Amino acid sequence: MAQGAARLAAAVVSLALVGPQGTAPPGPQGPKGPGEEGRTGADLSVRLESSPRLAQPGQPLTYRVEVHNAGPEDAVLPLLAVRLPPGVEILGVNVAECVPGATAGEVVCPSRQDVLAGTDGGMTITGMVRPGARGPLRATATLSSEIVDPDETDNVALLTTPVDEGADLAVRLSRRARAGRLVMMEATVRNRGPRIVRDAAVFFRTMKARFLTARGARCHSYAGYVGCELGAVASGRRINLRLAFRAARRAPRARATVYSTRVGDRRPANNMARISLR
Repeated sequence: MAQGAARLAAAVVSLALVGPQGTAPPGPQGPKGPGEEGRTGADLSVRLESSPRLAQPGQPLTYRVEVHNAGPEDAVLPLLAVRLPPGVEILGVNVAECVPGATAGEVVCPSRQDVLAGTDGGMTITGMVRPGARGPLRATATLSSEIVDPDETDNVALLTTPVDEGADLAVRLSRRARAGRLVMMEATVRNRGPRIVRDAAVFFRTMKARFLTARGARCHSYAGYVGCELGAVASGRRINLRLAFRAARRAPRARATVYSTRVGDRRPANNMARISLR
């Protein structure tokens, strides 16, 4: 479910690397300020940030790249190249001109127009931290242009993002009892650590079976789904839930998914369980 939410969040939105409309940025023909006599070229700089600053395994990670041209001249057809670590899967980029680079994890953004002196621009890369990723995650952003840059020391940005150890949530389902259309089901949620999960929740998909009651957690039904808030699940702890449903004519099938929005999971394969309530 976390990956699906992240992919929905990775919608592509074009962003041009130009300054605000209606302003005339300073150029080489305009008045020169103190210390600008004799300056030539375009002083480009790039900055790279990630969100969150502590990456979680199996959770989204966003990189934001900001570029600036301090002038005094326009940057001729600048090229931005961003290289992400192998532990991050790229889901989307919000600039249409950006394309995959020659190597895995690389995004190349060639500008179709010059970047005027005194203007800024930026782009966002949405990714997913692989469950097996180990930190730190090292990313680089490099900005270049066909015009001379008098100060190339800020043309490359390096970013190191640590990765949390995460948790290991798992869910198991079993049928407790059945009497006619009344079905009792038991769900067991475990956290094999090492991190405590304070916002653990389980979602059940019960098709046409009608939810009646639950013990062990606060649960609410939503049109074929039941959501249960588990609260804090410490490392090594187990939580047992017992739910009652009224089945339709056919034996219902149930599917449960346990997740956390704050703590990553090293083993997402056991986050889901299915059962036929015959």
